[in-house]
Amino acid sequence: MSRTSQTLIAFVTGCVTGAALGLLYAPEKGAVTRDRLTYRLSKYREQLRYLLDDVLRTDKLPASLAKTEGERVVSDAREKAEKLLEDVDRLMAQIKQQGA
Repeated sequence: MSRTSQTLIAFVTGCVTGAALGLLYAPEKGAVTRDRLTYRLSKYREQLRYLLDDVLRTDKLPASLAKTEGERVVSDAREKAEKLLEDVDRLMAQIKQQGA
């Protein structure tokens, strides 16, 4: 037999053995286990929806914070540029006075 065939047979044998042992040693009936799994999955789904909504809400928040911060930076830069222009005008006036 080839190595692939042996691996496949070992895998299938392991699956069948695991399923058989799981059925033999299952602590509860299948209906109870299915109900429990359904309940847990629905709870996990609710948690996932809540987390997804939370991420989507906070995703918008940083964008608005970034926009606000960007506007503040632009405003500060504009004020500093205006101050620099005033300083340059003042210096040019002083230079003209000294040269005259």
